[in-house]
Amino acid sequence: MGDSRGGTIRSTPVTRNVGFDRERYLALQSEHINERRERFGGKLYLEFGGKLFDDHHASRVLPGFTPDNKIQMLETIKDEVEVVIAVSAHDLARNKVRADLGIPYESDVLRLIDEFRSYGLFVGSVVITQMTDEHRQARAFKRKLERLGLKVYRHYPIKGYPNDVSLIVSEAGYGRNEYIETERDVVVVTAPGPGSGKMATCLSQLYHDHQRGISSGYAKYETFPIWNLPLDHPVNLAYEAATADLDDVNMIDPYHLAAYGEQCVNYNRDVEIFPVLKLLLERLTGSSPYESPTDMGVNMAGVCISDDEVCRDAAKQEIIRRYFKALVAERRDELEPTISDRIALTMSQVGIVREDRPVVGPALEVERRSKGPSAAIELPDGRIVTGKTSALLGACSAMLLDSLKALAGIDDSVRLLAPETIEPIQTLKTEHLGSSNPRLHTDEVLIALSVSATYDPNAEAALDHLRELRGCDMHSSVILGSVDEGILRNLGVNVTSEPVYQSKKLYKKR
Repeated sequence: MGDSRGGTIRSTPVTRNVGFDRERYLALQSEHINERRERFGGKLYLEFGGKLFDDHHASRVLPGFTPDNKIQMLETIKDEVEVVIAVSAHDLARNKVRADLGIPYESDVLRLIDEFRSYGLFVGSVVITQMTDEHRQARAFKRKLERLGLKVYRHYPIKGYPNDVSLIVSEAGYGRNEYIETERDVVVVTAPGPGSGKMATCLSQLYHDHQRGISSGYAKYETFPIWNLPLDHPVNLAYEAATADLDDVNMIDPYHLAAYGEQCVNYNRDVEIFPVLKLLLERLTGSSPYESPTDMGVNMAGVCISDDEVCRDAAKQEIIRRYFKALVAERRDELEPTISDRIALTMSQVGIVREDRPVVGPALEVERRSKGPSAAIELPDGRIVTGKTSALLGACSAMLLDSLKALAGIDDSVRLLAPETIEPIQTLKTEHLGSSNPRLHTDEVLIALSVSATYDPNAEAALDHLRELRGCDMHSSVILGSVDEGILRNLGVNVTSEPVYQSKKLYKKR
C-alpha cells in the first residue's frame, strides 16, 4: 500500500500544450516601446500593468508566457531604465495581501526592490499614493523605507477624481503631489497589485515635467484585457474574474470605436481616466497623441497567441480557480458571497461549472469514502493522485508523497516514510511543541523525506521529481492551513479548496 492509501486515478493523458509565442512577444513589445520613446523624444513614463517578475496569472491563461517575460524585456535596456514603485496608503492601512504569494503589500514592496536589484535594475524611489494625515501605517512605512536609504514621495487624494478634470490638471490637483526626481529616460512605474495609483503617478509626473520644461510622454505596458480578443473570450473573462474584487469590468472602448470605427476591449478604469489624460496632453503639448485608452497601451499579447483553443481551455480553468479562491476568502472573513457570485456569473457565461476542474471530483469522492479531509492533484501526464487523512499524515502530506512516488515510478506498496520515522516527529510536536495535531504537515514530510534520501534510494528518487509538481492543479476538500498552503504555493502547485473548515472550532490556526 502507498503512504496515503488514497490511490492513483488514470485519466485522459494531458500534455501541457503551448498556446503562446513567447519570443515573438518579447520582440514585438520591445519594438513598440522603442517607437513610443521616439515619439515623445524625452522621458517616457511606462506604466506596467500586472506583475513584473512573477506574472503567474498570465502564464496560466497563456501557456507559453513565462512569469518573467516582462523583466527579461527590461533587461535589454536596463542602463536606460529607472523603476518607481507605487503603493496605495489605503492598501497599507488594511494590510492588503498579495494573494498569489500570501504576503502583505508592505512586504512585497521590499521584495520587489530586492528582485529589481538582483536583475541589475535601478530602483529610484517609492511613491505612496492616496495619502492623508489619517494614514499612520503609511507614514510609518515611509519612515522605514527612508531608514533603508530609499527616496519616498507622497501623492494625495484629489477631490472629484477622475471626473473634475479642471481641478485635477491644476496646482490644487496634480500640482499638490510631490514631484518624483528621476535620473533616467525610461521610468517604469509598477506596484504590488492593481489599484495602487500607477497611472495617476505617471500623469502627475507629466504635469510636473511640463512645469519644469521637461519633455515627457506616457505609455502603458499592458497584458490584460487583450484589446484585440473578443469581449467574451475566456482569456479576457479570466482577467475579469481575477480582478472581481476591484469592480473592474471589461468593456468595448467607446473612444476607440468613435475614432476608428473599430471594436477593441479595454476596462472601465482606463476608460474613466482617459478624458483626464487626453486633456492633460492637450494642455501641455497642444494635442494628444492618443485618441483612445487602447491607443495608450503597448500590448502585443493577442497577436502572439499561437493556439487559441489551448488558451481558451487554460483560461476556463483559471476562472474556476478564482471562483474557489473567492469562496474560501469569503468563508474565512465571514463575508457575503459578492465576489464569488460575480465569478459564478462569468462561469455561466463561459459554460463551465466547478466540477470541470478535474481534481475536484476525485478529492470529494475520497472524502466521501474516507469520511475525512482529502486532496487530489493532477500530474503532468494526466494521472490524478489522491490522498486522505490518516493517523500519521494529513491529506496534503499523503497526496504529496504518493505524487512523488507516481512521478518516480516507485511501486505504490513502497513506503517512503516508515512509521518509525514519523512517530518521533509526532512525539516532538505533541509533547514538546504543544501541537494538538500529531499528523505531519507538508513541510515536515519534505524534511523527513530529505533526511531519508541520504540512505534510501527511493526517497532520493522521489525528491528528484519534486520540480515536476510545478504547474500541477490540486484541490482540497477543506480549507488548508497556512503551512500546507504556503509549501504547495512555493512548489508552484495551483491550489484550490472547498470553503469548508476541517474543524468547527472558532479559533482557526492558519
